[in-house]
Amino acid sequence: MTRQQPFVVILILGALSTISPFSIDMYLPGFPAIAKDLHTSISQVQLSLTAYLVGISVGQLLYGPLLDRFGRKVPLYGGLALYLLASIGCALTPSIETLIAMRLLQALGGCVGLVAAQALVRDLFPVSQIAQAFSLLTLVIAVSPMIAPTVGGYATVAFGWHSIFIILAIITALILVGVYFVLPDGKQADPSLSLRPKAVLGSFFTVLRQPQFLTYALVGGIATSAPFAYLAGSSDVFMNIYHASAQEYGWIFAFLAIALIAPTQLNQFFLKRFSSEQIIRTTLLYQSVVGSLMVVGTWAGWYGQFGLIAMLFLFLAGQGITSPNASALSLAPFTRHAGSAAALMGSFRMGFGACVSAAVSMLHNNTAVPMVGVMMICVVSGLVILLFGQRAIQHEREQTQIDEPMTEVML
Repeated sequence: MTRQQPFVVILILGALSTISPFSIDMYLPGFPAIAKDLHTSISQVQLSLTAYLVGISVGQLLYGPLLDRFGRKVPLYGGLALYLLASIGCALTPSIETLIAMRLLQALGGCVGLVAAQALVRDLFPVSQIAQAFSLLTLVIAVSPMIAPTVGGYATVAFGWHSIFIILAIITALILVGVYFVLPDGKQADPSLSLRPKAVLGSFFTVLRQPQFLTYALVGGIATSAPFAYLAGSSDVFMNIYHASAQEYGWIFAFLAIALIAPTQLNQFFLKRFSSEQIIRTTLLYQSVVGSLMVVGTWAGWYGQFGLIAMLFLFLAGQGITSPNASALSLAPFTRHAGSAAALMGSFRMGFGACVSAAVSMLHNNTAVPMVGVMMICVVSGLVILLFGQRAIQHEREQTQIDEPMTEVML
């Protein structure tokens, strides 16, 4: 790349990375309007979010091998084209069932941006710049929840909820043009790589047999899926229970997004003094306490709208610390199978997120209790898995230390 290219490349990669976050967050203010227009309930509309999360979970596992086998550009073209057509399908949908199906297809297409952007960073930037490039991508993804619901809220009021999907289709078309004309090719196709299920599954099973990965991937998947309960339930809670307008909901969502962004900077400070294991254990304990108070207070009627916002802010602040440490600890044991580990980790998170959003939908009772209750269950479950998993990790380390001296004596 020339000296002028890196900024443009990062801009395009950042746009690819935000397709899925925008697709999740932007239409949340339109939930009540969608339910009214399609003659259905909020809980049914929430299932369209669940379908999208299922699509991302499955899609990440598919695109990893495809990007290695066929190069970066061909899967990108296919995925973005599918996303664009599905977005138009969402805008023209006549029923909630069709919307759910279109959202699933939209996710299967759009998640190529998440996987391809990470692969292209490794392809296009020298080792000394990779960390900086990933930091910029992470920042773009983290900021998107502050923008998307606000834009979605104003678009819903001004043009109707259908316009959200038209906007997403137009944005994706522009990204597709940038990918074709500006983005470098990156790694070329490798015909020697096998796409046979046995070879792909073999790599996945190798990763899953590692106790440290399994522990922290499950902790990260379950504990960090709490925000998906918030995503699924917040529009109903604030717009139907507290009667916030679509624009007001967008600003509430943007404010609470700060709770997810700011702690990521604190994490760098904590890592200078504590290990990731200590940080994640303390953070999950903190979230379990805050989550319990949030559930009890919501059930007892202690909080009004602003009280609930404050509790959600305190709770979500822990996510910005839990997530990066869980990711680092999950991937730490791997070099050769790091790609498979990353795909599995991402799939776990979106898979658990889909289950969590579905649970909020099924438990819907016109109160905030299902949303905050599921959020609390996520972090408490993560803490329990962490405590038992750390014992298994410690046992494996001790066993390894015993086996190595015995091997030396035998030699």
